[in-house]
Amino acid sequence: MTMMTSFISMSSLTFHTPFHGTPLLSHPPSLCATPFRPLLKTRRGVREFKLLRVNCLSDQSEDAAESKLETPSLSSSMIRDDYTENSAFKWCAALGGLGFLETSYLTYLKFTNSEAFCPVGGTTCTTILNSDFSVVFGVPLPLVGMLAYGLVAILGLQLGANGKLLNIERSDAQMVLSGTTTAMGVASAYFLYILSTRFAGESCLYCLSSIALSFSLFFITIKSLGSQKIQKTVGLQLCIASLVVFALSRSYNAAEPASTRLSETEIPYFTTEVKTKSSPLAISLARHLHSIGAKLYGAFWCSHCFEQKEMFGHEAAKLLDYVECFPDGVREGTKIAEACTEVKIEGFPTWVINGQVLSEEKGFSELAQLSGINLEDLSQSK
Repeated sequence: MTMMTSFISMSSLTFHTPFHGTPLLSHPPSLCATPFRPLLKTRRGVREFKLLRVNCLSDQSEDAAESKLETPSLSSSMIRDDYTENSAFKWCAALGGLGFLETSYLTYLKFTNSEAFCPVGGTTCTTILNSDFSVVFGVPLPLVGMLAYGLVAILGLQLGANGKLLNIERSDAQMVLSGTTTAMGVASAYFLYILSTRFAGESCLYCLSSIALSFSLFFITIKSLGSQKIQKTVGLQLCIASLVVFALSRSYNAAEPASTRLSETEIPYFTTEVKTKSSPLAISLARHLHSIGAKLYGAFWCSHCFEQKEMFGHEAAKLLDYVECFPDGVREGTKIAEACTEVKIEGFPTWVINGQVLSEEKGFSELAQLSGINLEDLSQSK
């Protein structure tokens, strides 16, 4: 039997099949989606092949398929980043809302001259909140904090809702949020330094809570920006931090107690009459303070000293042991009275109760607690 040569052509595949030998494939088999499986059948001395149809991929098709496989992973990464960023903005909205409520309460206390309820720290909260450091350029610090926290809460809601609340560009809202939280974080660090140096040994739950909220908002915002955006805005953040420190320093230097600047001032001595009527409770408390030797140190030009006397009223103020630290007025070279120097007064008014030197104005409940008596007992004995 002579050798026969069979040529079989199928789609783009061409096979040259000798009687003895292996089929040769003109298209690379590695690109075929299914393996090539020839079925051999012998009929009348002729080998016949039944070929299964296969689909082959070109190089471009293979690259497209690989890119389709990679696309879902990129989309998932972007989705995760968006989710993390939106979650951070929602945290900003929540913490900003808490800060807004806290500072709103403190602003109310400041404008109504009410005492703060402080479960930790006792009456020191009122002392700190009524100090000269609670005002910045004549504006109550709680009011400034209320506006800042409110802005953070609004921007957090705006960014968390993907710009559905206000007509503000997302990039602009992020920039404002970053600048606001940076200013709040730097200011909180400054106030923490003030608390540790000027109010050593005293604690204020509201102050510490606000500081913790500001720090948290600052770090959450920084984390949501990412390293690339931080590098672009670091210059702006440093400028904001410098402006905050400069403004606070100028404000508190301007509010420096006048006793430290006496050489620059000349004020003749004068008296101011207390005209408010004393309540029975005020009279009882004044008598008690006098009985234990408590003293009130002040200066004739000090408005806070006058307000402290006004709280007691005309009759009760006369019962207090008041010490005037500048009985001859103020002029160049004037020195503070020796009695005031001995107790190391740093500001006016100053109370000395049971050996404790206490600066700033005090309320009735705080004075009663410091002097070792309950207001209820004074009310019953009036």
